[in-house]
Amino acid sequence: MIKTIMHGCNGHMGQTITRLIAQDPAIEIVAGIDKNTSVKNTYPVFENISDCDVQADVIIDFCAAPAVDALLDYAVDKKLPLVLCTTGLSEEQINRVKECSKQIPILKSANMSMGINMLMKLLKEACVKLADAGFDIEIVEKHHNLKVDAPSGTAIALADAINEEFEEPYTYVYDRSSVRQRRDAKELGISAVRGGTIVGDHDVIFAGEDEVITFSHRAYSKAVFGNGAIQAAKFLAGKAPGMYDMKDVVL
Repeated sequence: MIKTIMHGCNGHMGQTITRLIAQDPAIEIVAGIDKNTSVKNTYPVFENISDCDVQADVIIDFCAAPAVDALLDYAVDKKLPLVLCTTGLSEEQINRVKECSKQIPILKSANMSMGINMLMKLLKEACVKLADAGFDIEIVEKHHNLKVDAPSGTAIALADAINEEFEEPYTYVYDRSSVRQRRDAKELGISAVRGGTIVGDHDVIFAGEDEVITFSHRAYSKAVFGNGAIQAAKFLAGKAPGMYDMKDVVL
């Protein structure tokens, strides 16, 4: 059985993963890390990761960017594989993640959903032919009213997946209100909607002459991200040092 430390165990995603793992005989949480230690769990919870002395095979992280530095220190010191799900990292932190991956396996993905990562594969297959046929590309993402970053990391990841297929990449355009001019053929528009309790909706729109093709993904609960993180942890345990992502898990 794979033994896991849940970093950010008492947040929304941490508790979702806790419930999912409790039903999975192949993996268990042996310790949690969270500033909030008032939630009752079946495993010990440490306020500071440096205090955790529990043996494990892998760490799953769903926390906040300021906590990632200490997390990386701990993972490297203990030589533990790390499923890094926290978004909003600084450029300096991202560079440090890459450096740490030379010593431990790290799986980092903008979106842990198995479906989103399959969507990226489909987009790579479709975008070149549709672009060559004159289709414009737009991405619209929708999330709940508590999400602070925009556009979402997933929307950027979808755009990046498309851009990887072109020698002359598209220019991302986030706001057209300040410029009154026709849309350029090499624009890729990315729009963000925030409201209610929307878990995560992403539409990639290919708009052509008299027809529109839309690739859509809808997340109806946070469990889709939790399930992806659990599959990633199973995949990463025992792997060699390096950078991995969900494409390695899905494809």
